[in-house]
Amino acid sequence: MPRNLDLTALRSFVTVADMGGVTRASGALNLTQSAVSMQLKRLEEALGVGLMDRSARSIALTAAGEQLLGYARRMLSLNDEALSRMMDDQYEGEIIFGVPHDIVYPHIPRVLQTFNAAYPRMKVQLISSFTRALKRQFNAGECDLIITTESELAAGGEVLAEVPLIWVGAPGGSAWKQRPLRLAYETNCIFRRDVQKGLDEANIDWEMAVESNSTRTIEASVSADLAVHSMISGSEPPYFERVAHGGALPVLNTQMINLYVRNGAISEPVERISALLREAYAPSRSGG
Repeated sequence: MPRNLDLTALRSFVTVADMGGVTRASGALNLTQSAVSMQLKRLEEALGVGLMDRSARSIALTAAGEQLLGYARRMLSLNDEALSRMMDDQYEGEIIFGVPHDIVYPHIPRVLQTFNAAYPRMKVQLISSFTRALKRQFNAGECDLIITTESELAAGGEVLAEVPLIWVGAPGGSAWKQRPLRLAYETNCIFRRDVQKGLDEANIDWEMAVESNSTRTIEASVSADLAVHSMISGSEPPYFERVAHGGALPVLNTQMINLYVRNGAISEPVERISALLREAYAPSRSGG
């Protein structure tokens, strides 16, 4: 049957090793010298080895004591971390975070994972929608922070990155060669107007072949090579492919990825998730 090491005794052992003696360690631990000595003795008896070389004037570790010290530090660190996370109720509550559905990947899951490790008692409610809808919810006070994809920055916002919009289609597809060019867009997609304008300026005939409120419908239609679509560069899923049109289609506008934080929602956790978003998009901001 496995035995358990006494964490209290391990803490006394580490403190004695760090402070060079029982007297100093007892003061730091707020225990009597005899209590600390007794804990060390019980630890040695439990392990069946001597941990302290008491032959010299100052206490030194034996070879076994040196080996145990590293384990003891890690065990105490993990113990303290677990207690801090489970018992610290300083940061509890909920953050409502809005993200356009087409840029949830690749950054947002990693941001949420890192944030949860730092604030395990904070719940993050992720709202995935279109930029227009997210801004309406944000302005109504229904979101603590949102990121958006826009061609400009509104008051109170912060630009996280400026990223090109690209043409996407089915892997190995040919829908981009057809005329009129068949497009597939969600009804509320903020990109469609600029795309249509660019095609008109390039004198390319087009038709809205697929229009739906369902993102899945658009994805299925494009991946079936029934139409083409546009997305933020780097956010395209594996079942889409960048269209290598060689100039046959117009170059699309660069889009801003913007961050908006509600004034009343500013707190350390909100600041942390904002910082994680800045870090995530930093390579795009620097052109990487």
